[in-house]
Amino acid sequence: MERDIFDAEHAAFRDLARTFVAKEITPFHEQWEEDGQVSRDVWLAAGKAGLLGTDVPEEYGGGGTDDFRYNAILTEELVAAGISGPGFPLQNDVVAPYLLRLATEEQKQRWLPGFCSGEIITAIAMTEPGTGSDLQGIQTTARKDGSDWILNGSKTFITNGIMSDLVIVVAKTDPEAGSQGFSLLVVERGMAGFERGRRLKKVGLKAQDTAELSFTDVRVPAENVLGELGKGFVYLMQNLPQERLSIAVGAAAGIEAALRLTLDYVKERKAFGKPVAAFQNTRFELAEMDTEASITRAFVDRCISEHVAGRLSIQDAAKAKWWSSDVLKRVVDRCVQLHGGYGYMLEYPIARAFLDSRVQSIYGGTNEIMKEIIGRTLVG
Repeated sequence: MERDIFDAEHAAFRDLARTFVAKEITPFHEQWEEDGQVSRDVWLAAGKAGLLGTDVPEEYGGGGTDDFRYNAILTEELVAAGISGPGFPLQNDVVAPYLLRLATEEQKQRWLPGFCSGEIITAIAMTEPGTGSDLQGIQTTARKDGSDWILNGSKTFITNGIMSDLVIVVAKTDPEAGSQGFSLLVVERGMAGFERGRRLKKVGLKAQDTAELSFTDVRVPAENVLGELGKGFVYLMQNLPQERLSIAVGAAAGIEAALRLTLDYVKERKAFGKPVAAFQNTRFELAEMDTEASITRAFVDRCISEHVAGRLSIQDAAKAKWWSSDVLKRVVDRCVQLHGGYGYMLEYPIARAFLDSRVQSIYGGTNEIMKEIIGRTLVG
């Protein structure tokens, strides 16, 4: 099916993103995988190219276009090229909404220009060693000291953790208030007591810096409180649908990329004197996967359109996230099988896709949590 959710301006942006990826990322990605993080230069280049903060108003250095389809295009082009390192989707899709919706004018003036130029790399710190997807179990605390807040706690699995200059931290500011006791505090590089732990060694996403963060009596000034005190949990719930849609966009693109790699391989690879693609089993496997890819694409594109129109529900975002990431796992596994022994070799892109895809049913809220969200809307 032909995709009909984009127009000519989106097509031009896709050309820009594809050219940028080919020139500024692909030649260096293998080295970044060995390093465990990307170069800061690629962030600056992305800012200069206009790939960061496309929805940030022009007065702060952004693109001035509030249209998630641009975010989706950048994610799709990164995934199509097998790129996992640059945390641009985290910056654009996850962090940007918090700053745009909650920051004061003074905070926007202070943070958004660097956000758009790539000089400020951002992260959001929700997950803790003992909580996982249970955000209400967060134990990081912040107590009032004059007009400041004293932050203590630790976070883990933080994307952009090593490179981040600005981290939105979810903390308890009122331990007695339950879900109404969480607030968002912005911690900046160089604040005393803010430490990066080890760079985590992951199964996949090798070029993406993921880290543990610790906060020991970090003094956070009042002007770094984001939004209203006590509304942190509400803000998380409001912004998680876009994060989950972002994951779904990447998963749908990953399914299509795996299929393209596998189609090329089975057409060229020969077994028993003929191409692997000539065997009925291969054609049946490809037919099933291509059908799943088409169904996934149709639903994810519909969710993108709903989100652009301001109508995407929490449950539909959850459906998109769990369905697409689950299909991705199945498809990539079957594509590895069709590659045979070569599918297990890391020099083949399908093997790296196999490793990179596994986490997508875990982060952004596990798929079990997604099903719980959907189920609650059905039975109350």
